[in-house]
Amino acid sequence: MDKQKRMAKLFGKDGKTIIVALDGFGFSKNTDGVDFSVKNVKNLLKYGLNAALVTYGQAQMFEEDLIDVPTVLRVDGSVNVFDGNVPETAQFFDVTDALKLGADGVVCMTFPGAKGREEFSHKMLTHLAQQGETWNVPVLAETLPYSYPVLSEESGNPMNVRTAARLGAEYGADVIKTRMTGDVETDKKIVENTHRPVVALGGPKTSNEEYFKFVRNLMDAGVKGIACGRNITQDPNPVGKVAALSAIIHDDKSVDEALKIYNNVKSEH
Repeated sequence: MDKQKRMAKLFGKDGKTIIVALDGFGFSKNTDGVDFSVKNVKNLLKYGLNAALVTYGQAQMFEEDLIDVPTVLRVDGSVNVFDGNVPETAQFFDVTDALKLGADGVVCMTFPGAKGREEFSHKMLTHLAQQGETWNVPVLAETLPYSYPVLSEESGNPMNVRTAARLGAEYGADVIKTRMTGDVETDKKIVENTHRPVVALGGPKTSNEEYFKFVRNLMDAGVKGIACGRNITQDPNPVGKVAALSAIIHDDKSVDEALKIYNNVKSEH
C-alpha cells in the first residue's frame, strides 16, 4: 500500500480528520474512560470519527475492537509515568512494529528548545521519517516547544509553536500535531508556515460551547482536524461529542448547530 492510501484512511475525503487519542496509558495515570473508548471506538466511526491513536499494548489487547479502525501507533512514551509533566520520554517502537500490527501511521513527540531532549526527539523523528519513506507509512510529529504541558510562557508562545511545527516538517513528518491557540489569525500563521497538514492537539477541557468555538476557529484558520483524548473519552456523551465535532470539521457547521447535534445524538449506554 502506498503512503497516500494510508493517509486517505486517516483523513476523510475532504482532507480533514477527527482522531481520538487513546494513548494515555503511555504517559499518565489519568486514564479514565480510555479502555471504554477503545472497546467502543467502532461505534464512534459511525458518527464521524476517522482514526484512533493507540499504544502497542492496546493494538494487541483490543485487536478485535480495533479491526477496521484506522490506527496510528504511538512509538514513544514516558519513562516516569507518575510525573504528569512527562519530564522524559524514550522511543520504544518504530514503523516496522506499526506494520506488524496493521497500523496506518506512527506518531512521536518532539521537544524543540528542551535541553537534552531536542536532539533525541528530532533524531527519532528523522529515523521514523526515513522508515516511513521506505515502507510508505505516514509519520505524524507532535511538536511541543520545551515540554509536554504548557509550563511557561515560552512553551505556549505561538511563535515557538510555529517554529516547532516547521521543524517537524523539516525533519520529515507528513503531518504535524501541535498546540493551537484558538485565535484564527494566530493559528493561520502556524498553518501557513508548516507546509504540512496540521492537526490540533485536543484543546482545553471546558464547556461544550467553548470547546466547539475553539474547534470552529481552528477550521477557519485552515487546521485539518483535531486529535483529542479526554474531550471525547471523558465526555458523558462521546458519540454526541464526535457527531458534533464532525459537523464542524467535516460539514462546516456552526457552533450552535454543533450544540444541537450534541444534545440530540445520545450514547447507546
